Amino acid sequence: MWTPTLSNANSRSSMTDLSLTISTESVNDAQAIERLHERTFGPGRYVLSAYRLREQIEHILDLSFTARIGTLLVGSVRLLPICIGDTPALLLGPLTVEPPFRGRGIAKALIERALKGAKAKGHRLVVLVGDEPYYGRAGFKQIPKGAVSMPGPVDPARLLACELQSGAADGIKGAIRPDWATAS
Repeated sequence: MWTPTLSNANSRSSMTDLSLTISTESVNDAQAIERLHERTFGPGRYVLSAYRLREQIEHILDLSFTARIGTLLVGSVRLLPICIGDTPALLLGPLTVEPPFRGRGIAKALIERALKGAKAKGHRLVVLVGDEPYYGRAGFKQIPKGAVSMPGPVDPARLLACELQSGAADGIKGAIRPDWATAS
């Protein structure tokens, strides 16, 4: 468990200081996380390429994390086992934070905790679909155009990878698919 303190930069009062707790997701969190996804992404989330993968294989519970302020769930991130061609990797997402709590470093804390946990468990590579200016701050870089494909349409400029070990993304090529061997 990790507990940073978040402050409202616009306020001088210590009453607005928030204590954030990042914890490993538990099976009891599933319903609250699903409701969070409904509120933040809406029903259109099911047509996204990344959700097509999520429908085929479960995320790794001990590499997925929640963010809470007190008992209130305010954020979540999940990691899913995938392969890119023959290269094992993890897919980061969904990553979400309740709108009133955005801009306070919660997403950054969740990403950092997920990457740290993945590296500690020996994973070498994490990929996601997202904006490089945002995720680049966490070490994600664009995958060369045409090297990797998703099960459905995705803007190639939004396919990003973060090496947890130097050279882990060298030469990655192929379709992203569930990694059934890691899941079992």
